Amino acid sequence: MLATVSSRTIESCPHCSRCGEQPTRYRPSQEHTDWTIALAGNPNVGKSSLFNRLTGAHTVTANYPGKTVALNVGEMRWQGLRIGVVDLPGTYALGAQSEDQRVARQAVLEHPPNTLVAIADATNLERNLYLILQYLDLGIPLVVALNLVDEATRAGITIDATKLARALGVAVVPTIATRGHGIAELLQTATQPHEPSNAVRYDPEIERAIDALARTIRALLTETPYHLNPRALAILLLERDADITRAVEQLPRGADVLARARELSAAIEARVGEPLDLHLPRARHALAQAIAQEAQCQRDTCESFAAKLWRWSIQPFPGVPILIAVLVALFGFLFGVGGALAEVFAEFWSANVSPMIQSIVAATLGEGTLGKIALWGLDGGIAAALEIGLPYVLLFYALLALLEDSGYMNSLAFLVDALMKRLGLHGRAVILLLAGAGCNVPAIMGTRVLTTWRERVIAATLIVLTPCSARIAVIAGGVALLAGWHYAAAILLIALAVIILSGLGLTRLLPGRSDDLVMEMFPFRVPTAYVVARKTWFRFREFLFTALPIVVLGSVVMGVLYETEIVWLFTAPLAPIVEGWLGLPAVAGLTLIFATLRKELALQFLLALAIVQYGASGEDILAFMSAQQLFVYALVNTLYIPCVATIAVLQKELGWHAALSISAFTIAVAVFIGGIARWIVM
Repeated sequence: MLATVSSRTIESCPHCSRCGEQPTRYRPSQEHTDWTIALAGNPNVGKSSLFNRLTGAHTVTANYPGKTVALNVGEMRWQGLRIGVVDLPGTYALGAQSEDQRVARQAVLEHPPNTLVAIADATNLERNLYLILQYLDLGIPLVVALNLVDEATRAGITIDATKLARALGVAVVPTIATRGHGIAELLQTATQPHEPSNAVRYDPEIERAIDALARTIRALLTETPYHLNPRALAILLLERDADITRAVEQLPRGADVLARARELSAAIEARVGEPLDLHLPRARHALAQAIAQEAQCQRDTCESFAAKLWRWSIQPFPGVPILIAVLVALFGFLFGVGGALAEVFAEFWSANVSPMIQSIVAATLGEGTLGKIALWGLDGGIAAALEIGLPYVLLFYALLALLEDSGYMNSLAFLVDALMKRLGLHGRAVILLLAGAGCNVPAIMGTRVLTTWRERVIAATLIVLTPCSARIAVIAGGVALLAGWHYAAAILLIALAVIILSGLGLTRLLPGRSDDLVMEMFPFRVPTAYVVARKTWFRFREFLFTALPIVVLGSVVMGVLYETEIVWLFTAPLAPIVEGWLGLPAVAGLTLIFATLRKELALQFLLALAIVQYGASGEDILAFMSAQQLFVYALVNTLYIPCVATIAVLQKELGWHAALSISAFTIAVAVFIGGIARWIVM
């Protein structure tokens, strides 16, 4: 029986990649737990699924890399033990090449867990073993969770867990995290005391150097960084790890140890013909390959349809037609089904809920100004929030979860990598843009995995221009439903063109180059209904609980401004731009300003305005705005300044200068393109 105690997310320092500071240190409150487990592994091995299964926390998982560099910390109870669980960032290696690698390593070095659970993908064992070997080299007590064994079986792969355990010198437990298979056995094993493995050994040349340097460390140093054992410290110094080298320099006799490390490295380089900091990782890869070949057996199987579809999806043809079909199906389903649900909800609210609210408000507050203001929030505001949220945002989150868990996002990133290179982005940034379609905030936080400041600025700018689920709800719920699907499609195409042109411009404006795409490819997987439903609900719940109070409060404020006619004092300064250049009603400009709280609020406030003035039917927006005006309105809302939460995270990740520059850029682009669109369509 598993019981959740608590869970939280602790972020790392967003500036480490450019200022050299250590990440923010987390403390998993070990004094309040009986045992601490850290979960480590590549980004796509089901690590977050296992964390959710253990703690009951609701972190969002996805079948593509580069999702987050946060530390998720939770607690659970198991057989009378109170266990702290730390979900480390998903990485393919340890080191300081990117923020996710730095955070993963620093977390276990600064606060070593009682047991590190290293999760390995049974369908790609060799690729996963490199990271596991690095953790073993650090001298951390470790247990391997061999996950996705069901998919390995379908692919004709059989792994002998006993052989793998013997080669690594640690326990190996087969698991299927999404279904909970093997979790009890894993917990039983992970909560037992484990000594660091001594089974992993490299070629004699490397081992002689490690042993010699370890002896020097024992003789000269009375303490080591992070209390590393001599072998672990020797390996890191021979690999010329910059952080550890700086730490040793500060120790008494540390300079002598570093001199000995350089001497041993030079001797090996003379014999093998390459620096030891290259030779040792190459030997680690070779060892991972040898262990995998010994432990696994691959039988010949017929290529499944899912494997064929995956192979087709990463080729220009038929990959591009498949991409177009997926997008048409996604937005067609969103517009069609979402529109039908919105109409049903509007009729239900108008016939059943609205009259009841109006009666209650009239009986308690009367039909004067105060009652009208209350109706702005209780009737118009709630109806607007639910009319957008239930049909469109909820549906979009469900479709996004299906694409994530199927693995199509991964294939799409590979397919469009050539285009993204022209936009000055590292291949992994493609994933961030795709994630931005759900929400810009975590996508911008994810730019920490990019290695250069230039890439982070370009990626953050393009993420801000990417229509998130809130803006897509405006496009689908307002434009497609009321003005026509062709206007909605035009907004999406214009947004795509703006993203491409902005990327091309920033690439020329900011000097530098992007690295090549290096990412692990995964075949398609059948999404688990439970996981998709849970992910959809948690995303929608956050949206609903955050948006609904803001909409109601904002609608009340709008009601006060409107019913007291103060609104015209605010709209007058905006008139030259809103009315003159964009050709929109003056009050529409005010709703755009309110939408900086949350982007979907623009349409919801507009709906609230229509509901208060013309009744509960959303069609009444067209009573004071034409279809062409609604198109221009939604286009500006899609492109202009991001929401407050996005601005805040931009400031946190890139600083105020970059945040304000990006925001000003989006305002200029939105107003300019909106005005051009007005003169074309009106």
